[in-house]
Amino acid sequence: MDLRDLRYFETIAELQHVGQAAERLHRTQPALTGAIRRLEKETGAPLFERAGRGIRLTPAGRVMLRWAQRLRFDVEDAQREVGDIGRGLSGVVRLGIVPTAAQFQLPQAVRKLLVEAPDVRLKTTVALVDALMPMLRGGELDLVVGTEGRPEAGFVSKRLIEDQVVVAASARHEIFKLTPTLKELARYRWVLQPPGAPTRDWLDHTFERRGLPPPDVQIESSTLHMLPALIAETGLLSFVSRRHLDFSAGRYPLREVTLKEATMKRRLVITHRTNAYLPPAALRLMALLGSE
Repeated sequence: MDLRDLRYFETIAELQHVGQAAERLHRTQPALTGAIRRLEKETGAPLFERAGRGIRLTPAGRVMLRWAQRLRFDVEDAQREVGDIGRGLSGVVRLGIVPTAAQFQLPQAVRKLLVEAPDVRLKTTVALVDALMPMLRGGELDLVVGTEGRPEAGFVSKRLIEDQVVVAASARHEIFKLTPTLKELARYRWVLQPPGAPTRDWLDHTFERRGLPPPDVQIESSTLHMLPALIAETGLLSFVSRRHLDFSAGRYPLREVTLKEATMKRRLVITHRTNAYLPPAALRLMALLGSE
């Protein structure tokens, strides 16, 4: 099988549209159609079927996609491993990391890595874990630092640290004159991450389990770095890592609204594909992140 045909096949399978795949790959539609016909002839089975205005994989196509991705990973890993021979701690590490870890764990680990390996290159993607894992599956990332979830076949995770997410408010907020309860918290408005973010979903479910309406979210923000300033300037409540409170002195002092039932415990893990090649610099970064 031609590796180029397999790459075209992967893109068509992702987009479920030959025309869109042609635009992304800068190839003609007949060229992509020819690639699919060659693969179908070699496998003896149709790989796509019509689905409305687009196409979708057949059962044989889904199997083919899995093997095409595995073959691509092997080829890319072979190229990187051969290229890394003799280079030691250098090359490129592609890291996906959630915002809290990017702010509080990554800087110290990278500082140590660059002392040991001044020629290493680091490409980072900061996002929520549900956006990072598809990139890891697709081979776009070597490592993902994120919150621990259910074990998934084909991936290996190593625990890094435990973290606690707590209700926070401006140190001047009136809530600190009261004895807070969940019912009391429901009276106030919040700045939170969008639905789908693990911390947001956990907090929503916590309120719902106690028969309360979910938090009244006035501002949604997917950028955690702006939350301390928003909390301090608006008087809204929020739900952030306790680590943010340790760094909130000065212009935007924050305090924890201490409430056991509104304290979320979570673990941060570092994940990579099972049996994937990891360059020496990536292995060293894993070790450094684990020691922070």
